[in-house]
Amino acid sequence: MTTLVFGHKSPDTDSTGSPLIWEWFLNHTDIDAKAALLGEPNTEAKFVAERWGFALPEIIADVDDNQSCVIVDTNNPAELPANINNADVLAIIDHHKLAGGLETKNPINITVRPLACTATIMHQMMGDHASHMPQGIKGLMLSCILSDTLAFRSPTTTEVDKELAEALAKDLGVDIDTYAGEMFAAKSDVSAFSDAELLRMDSKEYAVDGKKFRVSVLETTAPDIVLDRKASLMETMPKVAEEDGVDQVLLFVVDILKEEATMLIPNDLTKTVAEKSFDAKVDGDSVVLPGIMSRKKQIIPALKV
Repeated sequence: MTTLVFGHKSPDTDSTGSPLIWEWFLNHTDIDAKAALLGEPNTEAKFVAERWGFALPEIIADVDDNQSCVIVDTNNPAELPANINNADVLAIIDHHKLAGGLETKNPINITVRPLACTATIMHQMMGDHASHMPQGIKGLMLSCILSDTLAFRSPTTTEVDKELAEALAKDLGVDIDTYAGEMFAAKSDVSAFSDAELLRMDSKEYAVDGKKFRVSVLETTAPDIVLDRKASLMETMPKVAEEDGVDQVLLFVVDILKEEATMLIPNDLTKTVAEKSFDAKVDGDSVVLPGIMSRKKQIIPALKV
């Protein structure tokens, strides 16, 4: 049976590139594998795949009973196919905190390391096989690291991630600043997406003290493109929350260049969350949070209601 490799729903660059990287590695080591996606990838991920010569993996809605699979870039059941506990999960490769709730048919290999990017962990796991990576796989790996670290601006960045990215860029003849700028420009081009699509584009579900949130982060070098739509986005947030079975959508627009986030405040609950979580003074329908860039390290751990 072919082993499916996939990341989380609302796939970003790491959850698009890492399945392709691990597909290559498993096939390279004589294990039949195929990358898959759990939704439409964002514009940056599409740019990266095309830039390095890859067709986007097939989008799947669920997994069959006993389907062998490897989960990457998440361990949270809320971000995975509904039938995941009936599949045959062989391994998890991730860099997020443990969420709990996954059940497996047998003991499995679990690799969770405190690094900024799943692709960095994969490079470590490959050992000597990493020297056989073709240029396209190296390009995907570099892209995943630059995306997850916001070109080393994110507080999640480690020296391990940075050193690997710099080595890959040198090998590929790529200027990091120039290439990262191209990636972020692609990520910032969200004009074709509806408000609901924007709210779900890069989002994760988390529960805090009995409240369920869809925590949406839009990383951009052109925040005004998103913030100019503030009124319609706030009007859409309760509709998306109701459709997705959560209490509230929390939207953070991260300005990559200014290294700050703007959180939209459509109601009293979001105001309470902003003030309790980030010690912010809210006056109006948005609040700027200086230095806040990482959902994993700065937003999710801080959430209070």
